[in-house]
Amino acid sequence: MTLQSSHQQTTVNRGVTQVCAGRPTADGAGVRLTRVIGTPEISMLDPFLLLDIFESDNPADYIGGFPAHPHRGFETVTYMLAGRMEHQDSVGNKGVIESGAVQWMTAGSGIIHSEMPKQQAGLLKGIQLWVNLPARLKMSAPAYREFDATRIAIDKPRAGVTGKVIAGATLDGAVGPVNDVVTQPILIDLELAGGADFLQPIPHTHNSFIYVIDGEVSVIAGGNKTSVPARSIGILSNGEQVQLAGKAKHNRLLLAAALKLDEPVARGGPFVMNTKAEILAAFRDYSRGTLVAAGDRHGNRSGD
Repeated sequence: MTLQSSHQQTTVNRGVTQVCAGRPTADGAGVRLTRVIGTPEISMLDPFLLLDIFESDNPADYIGGFPAHPHRGFETVTYMLAGRMEHQDSVGNKGVIESGAVQWMTAGSGIIHSEMPKQQAGLLKGIQLWVNLPARLKMSAPAYREFDATRIAIDKPRAGVTGKVIAGATLDGAVGPVNDVVTQPILIDLELAGGADFLQPIPHTHNSFIYVIDGEVSVIAGGNKTSVPARSIGILSNGEQVQLAGKAKHNRLLLAAALKLDEPVARGGPFVMNTKAEILAAFRDYSRGTLVAAGDRHGNRSGD
């Protein structure tokens, strides 16, 4: 009996409740992308507010980037798979993230930032998540952290399995560098050879999903196997762990989970608060130039 099968007997596997390929759209200055969370099909998965996938080797699809724009009330997570992007913001942070790097930005009470490609040609590919903040932290000071590929923990529990652990911990003890976020996230970039499997505990307090980047992945629960194809999301059911297996010769996916906040959500473009009045206040502050208060200009946590 393997360690995985022994562990599985005492816990409930998460299955798949929905598979969706997302919707092509454009954002920023004409950047073409696929929106997977934040659509009519999946408006949100508490606390995940948005999941965007950008991928193109045509500069016309990305060269305009995301010029300066405001945020309040949530966190943005950018994970680069190929290419280079530069971040600058109104609290003085600046950095370039390359393939394998992660940028974690807390907008908090307000920040204005830009994300611009640092290349004129070649493949630009990455993932951006918006993660909600609880009401008590929506007006906290903004913060920014950046982790290059060398900071990401690597887990290779067996042949054919490689996990790049951004946040959370695996059964084998690999711990990601993002470890002090209120929503207690788990983020793992997982590569599976055909037939290889991976088991990851997920607290019952968390919502979770997988996004299949390449190949095809089976989610195994209760004797059933549900396939999630490439460039699709699989929303996971309740449970205490997820068991995944590669179906194609090479498979790559992002596994994500985070604590459910169970709070009201009010959206207004780049702002996410709890009430419509708070959204109107954010727009008012932005129009007056007071979105980023002087006391908030100390949010650089890069490299901690």
